Amino acid sequence: MSEDKPGWFGRLFGRKGPQPAEQAVDQPVEPPADSPASPAEGQPDFATGADAVEQVPLPPSEPAADAPDRNTVPDGIEGADLQPIAGEPERPPAGTAGDDPARGAEPAHETEVAREPAVEAPPVQPVDTAAALAHDALAHDGIGEPQREPQAKGWWSRLTSGMKRTSSALSDRVTGLFTKRKLDANTLEDLEDALIQADFGVETAMRVSEAVGKGRYEKGISPDEVRAILAAEVERALDPVAHPLVIDAARKPFVILCVGVNGAGKTTTLGKLSLKFKAEGRSVMLAAGDTFRAAAIEQLKVWGARTGTPVISGAQGADAAGLAFDALKQAQAAGTDVLLIDTAGRLQNKAGLMAELEKIIRVIRKVDPDAPHATLLVLDATVGQNALSQVELFSQAAPVSGLVMTKLDGTARGGILVALAAKFGLPVHFIGVGEGVEDLEPFAARDFARAIAGLEKG
Repeated sequence: MSEDKPGWFGRLFGRKGPQPAEQAVDQPVEPPADSPASPAEGQPDFATGADAVEQVPLPPSEPAADAPDRNTVPDGIEGADLQPIAGEPERPPAGTAGDDPARGAEPAHETEVAREPAVEAPPVQPVDTAAALAHDALAHDGIGEPQREPQAKGWWSRLTSGMKRTSSALSDRVTGLFTKRKLDANTLEDLEDALIQADFGVETAMRVSEAVGKGRYEKGISPDEVRAILAAEVERALDPVAHPLVIDAARKPFVILCVGVNGAGKTTTLGKLSLKFKAEGRSVMLAAGDTFRAAAIEQLKVWGARTGTPVISGAQGADAAGLAFDALKQAQAAGTDVLLIDTAGRLQNKAGLMAELEKIIRVIRKVDPDAPHATLLVLDATVGQNALSQVELFSQAAPVSGLVMTKLDGTARGGILVALAAKFGLPVHFIGVGEGVEDLEPFAARDFARAIAGLEKG
C-alpha cells in the first residue's frame, strides 16, 4: 500500500489522504518550538480525534427574503394547538403566579390535578389500644362492626365446610389407595398411616383398618365403602363422649370456669356461650378473670354490651382469684342463672400459672363448695397431638368436666378429637368450625363422623 493513502483504520476515524493544494483550507499552524507539548502530543490520531475533523469555516449567508421564519407558526394554524380541550378547565401558563412557588413552575405538558379546598384536620384523639384490640377481635367473631350479613347455611353446611380440609385430605388418600389395587396388607398399612397423619390416633387407625380388611382380602373395595366404614368407626368412638352441657337450674348461679392455653379461644367461646344461654331465656353474668391481658377484659366487656350481659371486671394485673370471688357473690345476690368465668391463658407446663388456677378454684369454693359446677377446657384443633398433653395436665390442676374444640376449620388433622375421646373419655360439649357466633354448636357424633369422612348427612 502506498504511503500517500491512509489505511482502513485511518479512514474509519476520518483521516484523509493528501489534498490538492488548491483545495486545502486553513491548514493547522504548527506550535512554536518552545511551547509546551499538548497532552495529546505523541498519541495516535484516534486517541483524541483532534485531527479527525477538518475545521472548515462556513461562508456567511443571509436568509432568503422569502424564506419562512422557522420560529413562528403559520397564520393558518396560529394557536391551533393551544386551544383548550373541550370540557377541560383552562390552566395558567407554566411559571405563572398560579404555580406553587415551593415546587417551581409546572411543566407545560403535565395535566394539573384539580386541588380540593383545604380542610382543617380534626384534633387527634387518644387511642385506647386495649379497646381497639377488643373491637378487632369481636369483628372477627361476627358481632363487631361492620356486622356480617346473616348466613342462610344451616349447621350441617357450616360443619362440612369447616371440616373440608380434613375430609379432603382423607378422601384423596382413600381414593388413591382403593382404586388402583386389590386389598392387601400393604394397602391396609397405608390406610393406617393416612389416619395417623390426620391425628386419629394409633388405636382408632388400627380399628378402622381392621374393619376395612375384615373378609375383604384380595378383593376389590370402593373408596365410598371405605369412607362409610371410617364414618361408622368414628361415630362408634365418639358417641360415648357426645354429651350436651346441662345447666342445673337448682344451682344459682351455675358456675362455669373456662380454662386453656393462650390463643385457644376461651374469651370468644364464653361470649358465644353467653349468647346461647340468653337465647334459652337464662340470665347470665360474665367475669373477666383474664386480668393479665387488657384486650381480654375489653373484649369481654364488648360481648357483655352487645348481649346485655353484666360483666364483672377489675384493673389489668388484679388478683384473678379475688375477682372470681366477687363475681360469684354478686351473681348470688342478683339471682343469676349462669356465671361464666374467664381465666388467663397459661401453658400446661408452667407450674406457677397452674397453681394460680388452683387458687381460683379454692377461693370460689369458699362461697359455694361445689363450684365450679362445670370446668370447660378449650382446645385449639390446630395444635394436633399437643392437645393430649393439655388435657392431661389441666386435669391435674382443675376438675375438667368437658371439652370445647375450636378451629376445626383451620386444620387437616381434625381426627384429634377421636384420639382425645379414645384416651380420656371426657365429654365433648361444643365444637367450633369458624369465627362467627353461629359457628360454635353442640357436638353430635354422627354429624361429625360423616363430615370428617366426606359423606352426606345420614
